[in-house]
Amino acid sequence: MKIIIINGPNLNLLGKREPEIYGNQTFEQYFEMLKEKFTSVELHYFQSNHEGAIIDKIHEIGFEFDGIIINAGGLTHTSVALADALSAVKTPAVEVHISNIHARESFRHHSYLTSRCKGMICGLGLKGYELAVKWFAD
Repeated sequence: MKIIIINGPNLNLLGKREPEIYGNQTFEQYFEMLKEKFTSVELHYFQSNHEGAIIDKIHEIGFEFDGIIINAGGLTHTSVALADALSAVKTPAVEVHISNIHARESFRHHSYLTSRCKGMICGLGLKGYELAVKWFAD
């Protein structure tokens, strides 16, 4: 089973950015833990601050991977193009958000991606990624 985690803008700053919301661990550290925990899953990771690069990556893997776990960051609330990219491929996706987007600013309450995904996990910190991997693996 091949699963990719795709993180969007500013998620490269995990561990430094707003630790009261996002914690102190870098995503790279967390990703290593995920790979150790899910040895039967071929996990891949991609992060970009650029919408087009994320769309290109979805197009690249969207017909050969078994799952996409996507945290599009701020693009979640603005990108119709990213939603269209998820619709255009066959690989199913699960949307993940570290914080509870519904408990934050009102503009974060809407996601263009949710209707294109099998499900959404939010507000459980980095644990949301683990739950998404587990869902695909099961």
